[in-house]
Amino acid sequence: MLGTRREILLGGLALLGAAAVRKPAFAAASSYFDGTLVDNGVTFRRTNFAKIDRKWHRQVVKYFSSEPIGTVVVDTRHHFLYVIMENKTAIRYGVGVGREGFKWFGRATIDAKSLWPRWTPPPEMRKRHPELPEFVAGGSPKNPLGPRAMYLHRDGVDTGYRFHGTLEPWSIGKDASSGCIRMFNEDAIDLYQRCPIGTAVQVLPHIADQAESATQVSQTTPVE
Repeated sequence: MLGTRREILLGGLALLGAAAVRKPAFAAASSYFDGTLVDNGVTFRRTNFAKIDRKWHRQVVKYFSSEPIGTVVVDTRHHFLYVIMENKTAIRYGVGVGREGFKWFGRATIDAKSLWPRWTPPPEMRKRHPELPEFVAGGSPKNPLGPRAMYLHRDGVDTGYRFHGTLEPWSIGKDASSGCIRMFNEDAIDLYQRCPIGTAVQVLPHIADQAESATQVSQTTPVE
């Protein structure tokens, strides 16, 4: 049975409305990228840092800690990752952390690293999301690990958690992951270069109150 002219008109308006909702959402996501970069033969979308709040940009800050130089410390409450440097300073990165129910804290070491890693969803994740593939090839534009992964182990056992890049730069500064620490892809590449195998890692609920921005004592120094 054919619909009335009014029903057809209303149906068309509904479709137009749905399209209008999708188009701005896609445009908003696309605005977080600006051109492309090539890394180890793989082309990926470059983060549009003009769109990102400067607090999440990679930078040097004043930092007071008893941890040895080179240690990576993650402040999950304030969404920062620090690499401790000399002279009471640290390189600070904005990160995304585990959402409620997926948070974890403690010590670990980076015992493995991978360039353009293959992603294999763990069994428990595939139970929650059976639509996920068995694996996604490294370098795929659909690979959520991005250009780098650093694998966190404890007492020689893989914790299942990683430092890695992201397909969703808007999630940096939020509780968004299943426990892994997300970084801007450019920051994941930078951290990978700074952290040799065996790097000590400490994940804490909150420590940013101990880290004073260098702007309060001297000029903040961006880290290229």
